Amino acid sequence: MADAAPENRSDLLSVPWIDTVRFVHQLSHDLRNHLNAIELQSAYISELDASAELKGEIKRLREMISGLTAVLQKLARGLGEVKPNLISYRASEFVEDLRKAIAHEFPKESAEITWDIQAGDAMLNVDPQLLQQAFSEIFDNAFQHDRGKGALVAATGIDGKRFVFTLREPKARFQSSTENWGREPFRKITHGHYGLGLNHVRFIMEAHGGEMHAEYDPKGSTLLTKLTLPLARGG
Repeated sequence: MADAAPENRSDLLSVPWIDTVRFVHQLSHDLRNHLNAIELQSAYISELDASAELKGEIKRLREMISGLTAVLQKLARGLGEVKPNLISYRASEFVEDLRKAIAHEFPKESAEITWDIQAGDAMLNVDPQLLQQAFSEIFDNAFQHDRGKGALVAATGIDGKRFVFTLREPKARFQSSTENWGREPFRKITHGHYGLGLNHVRFIMEAHGGEMHAEYDPKGSTLLTKLTLPLARGG
């Protein structure tokens, strides 16, 4: 007869976040090494005297390997430590460059964004590449998750000593809580998405001395996401 389970036994295992990050980084690194080896081998095979049909299949195989490698790179980046390289950047120029980047990344969906830009001559100290990753993730989420009818409204402005960006998303239904917005990695996992995007956005904003908040208005069926950044001294 098996021994009875201890009274205080729990099936829940608590793993420190830093250990989770280290594990995922190492696993991603190891898998990418294997994929790179497969890619090199497939490239070699394609150079052999093979039929056009076989060469076509090898090409598709290499595309599949490339796609999986990109997924692993994105996963590792989502868990990576954020170390911004700050430069002076006029807020109005940052927003204009952001608009172009969003239009390039989402060529079809970007036409459904209404922009309301008010930034004046305020200056920021930011890492433009990191911030574009953060804003891109916000827009990507808006386009993908339970979007309602109507345009997205992106607005920028200055409030005291802070640059403020807001995105209003029409959402007919919204069952998530915004209390711990961006603080629950791995909470919602779907195919190709691992619940790390908003968490990474928060890391990026906080590394800039900024903040991220969200709230849902059930009457207006609107999700409001708000990102703020401190202005540069004298800005």
